[in-house]
Amino acid sequence: MTIVGLDDTDSRERGMCTTYVAARIATRLRRTLDSDADPVSRILLVRLNPAVEYKTRGNAALAIHVDCDPDLAFSVARETLASLAETADERTHPGLVVADHDAGPASIPEAVARFAEQAVRDHLEIDDAREQCDRHGYRTWHAGDGRGRIGALAAVGAWRACSEWTYEYISYRDPERWGTPREVDPESVFAAADWGYPAAWDTVDRGESETVCVPHTPGPILHGIRGDDPEVVRQVAERIESEPVDSSQLFVTNQGTDAHLREGTIGDVRDGRAYRVDGRVATPPETRRGGHVFFDLMSPETGADPDETEREGTERLECAAFEPTKRFRDRVRSFRVGDRLTVCGEVSRGTLKLEKVAIRDLVRTERVTPTCPDCDRRMESAGRNQGYRCRECGTSAPTREERPLERDLEEGWYEVPPCARRHIAKPLVRGGFDAPTHPER
Repeated sequence: MTIVGLDDTDSRERGMCTTYVAARIATRLRRTLDSDADPVSRILLVRLNPAVEYKTRGNAALAIHVDCDPDLAFSVARETLASLAETADERTHPGLVVADHDAGPASIPEAVARFAEQAVRDHLEIDDAREQCDRHGYRTWHAGDGRGRIGALAAVGAWRACSEWTYEYISYRDPERWGTPREVDPESVFAAADWGYPAAWDTVDRGESETVCVPHTPGPILHGIRGDDPEVVRQVAERIESEPVDSSQLFVTNQGTDAHLREGTIGDVRDGRAYRVDGRVATPPETRRGGHVFFDLMSPETGADPDETEREGTERLECAAFEPTKRFRDRVRSFRVGDRLTVCGEVSRGTLKLEKVAIRDLVRTERVTPTCPDCDRRMESAGRNQGYRCRECGTSAPTREERPLERDLEEGWYEVPPCARRHIAKPLVRGGFDAPTHPER
């Protein structure tokens, strides 16, 4: 088994897509080998750490598992990569790694599998990839500074590193149409999405009336259908009415798996990584300029009493639901100080960008200034640590009183809508969560 890993071929402005390059390499290998049986057993689409600053648009690396001579695979891949990669963009630094593993993907070295795990959750350097490739005798090629070798090597190790896989069926445009508006019938997309759901997910965003599967970039993709069943995603794609499809490819992928999340605590999170963190709401949610919603999270061991949030030395983590998360922000605005949560998302500049939230426990009462039992008026503070007193009647109360609090939220998991979902984030409809779920469609 030969594994061809590649990464970093596209440009934010000029287009291209590494999935397209991988599909072209696979097609050329099939034609060259001219075998009765398909020599390509699978193509992996591996989403790497979405928080690294030098990522491409979706931070995807690709791996082709093919039954052929590694020298032939390297020659075909290098020629195809060199001709298609958008190296005119100074930020595009493609890399190619070809590994020969006669015993199949299971024989991928443990060190390479660990490298793949790190690439999904952490930061790596070009020297890290170069050292591993030299140690294991992998063939390599690169352009520019060759940063793409990091993703290429990670893609080589991904089959052993990842424990959960989904599928994406991508349809590509005729190259003559690249850069022009896509001709896709929205009604057919929504109908196909309804037919395939829930096995196929994130095809559309019904709340925003958006065809999520159709990109807006100038690249070669016409639409991409994601899901848990390879036949369902293929059929959903075939039900969409659009301009002619030039070619299609099924990918095995770690999309929709939350593979990027690591367990963390408020005190140990670091920028450039994604976490799952438990805590209590420490400050009322605040909507700031641009429609972004912020609140602070404190340790879950801190009590639900709002007074405890003011204690000096309490560690906090700022959390944000940014404007692109749309209706998810309404959930966040409904949080109250003391609510116990599990939050998930990437940390950048000390702020966790919310991808999903589990409400573990809701504050059901609020402490308010007591009401005078005689005149039914609000009492006033009698001074520091002296309780409350009614000016009119002279009655007093030692502390604030509690009253029931109406909450619109329920306990369980909430998520950003499909239009705002990271490629690697797990949709709630896929199941396997530790509390009731409230999926977005």
